Amino acid sequence: MTKRVLLAKPRGYCAGVDRAVVTVEKALEANGAPVYVRKEIVHNRHVVETLQGRGVVFVDEADEVPAGAVVVFSAHGVSPAVHAQAAARGLRTIDATCPLVTKVHQEVKRFARDGYDILLIGHEGHEEVEGTSGEAPRHVQLVDGPDAVDSVTVRDSSRVVWLSQTTLSVDETMQTVARLRQRFPELTDPPSDDICYATQNRQVAVKAMAPQCDLVLVVGSRNSSNSVRLVEVALNAGARLAYLVDYAREIDPAWLDGVHTVGVTSGASVPELLVRGVLDFLTEHGYADVEEVVTAQEKLVFSLPRGLSCTNRVPVPGQAVLRPSQDQRPPSPDDGV
Repeated sequence: MTKRVLLAKPRGYCAGVDRAVVTVEKALEANGAPVYVRKEIVHNRHVVETLQGRGVVFVDEADEVPAGAVVVFSAHGVSPAVHAQAAARGLRTIDATCPLVTKVHQEVKRFARDGYDILLIGHEGHEEVEGTSGEAPRHVQLVDGPDAVDSVTVRDSSRVVWLSQTTLSVDETMQTVARLRQRFPELTDPPSDDICYATQNRQVAVKAMAPQCDLVLVVGSRNSSNSVRLVEVALNAGARLAYLVDYAREIDPAWLDGVHTVGVTSGASVPELLVRGVLDFLTEHGYADVEEVVTAQEKLVFSLPRGLSCTNRVPVPGQAVLRPSQDQRPPSPDDGV
């Protein structure tokens, strides 16, 4: 049987990640190095290390940034307390929070004002969850999967709403919602789908190809929630094996034993250069036949934070590694956003 590769599309960079990375690049152009970033701008080791090489300093908290310096807040968002801390130190802040995460922050504030208990479905310790919870900590309760539902307590079961971390598995989230609804039949749904379009699209593409795959390789970092979920989705959808790798060099050739069809995809924070490296590795091992599995066309683009130039970037040799993997054009009704 012919060896082949099924290549998922959409894959790789989403509009929010591209916006965040460009934001840091523009901050470097405008201010020179160093530019500070609180937490990782996006959860990808290659992106972070590349930006470090260009003069970006990543810190855990804003109080590590010299007074008066420029600090960028990551795509995952921050709480009001972090904004206040930065203001107290006189930092020049640039907020690269993904607009879809900002939408969830606004929902938290609105439901808190209306006196709801907010059940936030997400993973404990994730930066997005910390930032979202911080908008109304007395109203938000984290629900980390279906098994956590039994420990949830609310003040008034008629005023309870669920919201979610944007990068979760759609299936796992709906399992948690179903369990919550059993306990709280009057549970209110969010006004719009909180799981981001890119997360959903990448999972749908993997579900489409996984039943045909002996092996699925997901390119992404281990602290990337949406990349980790893609491995789980692939296995649940019928792939015999699935692994997460940052680079092609991490692939164990033994994984290819007896494998005829390899599926390849990448998380929403992964530059296309890394996917190309995996495809080159597979070509060297006899998998030269590559077929794209297309389940959606992504056309969404987000404007940069206020005050940054929106002019197109001029590629610099050796720096094109941070370019998005798909063309980004004005939104279309077909995008599922």
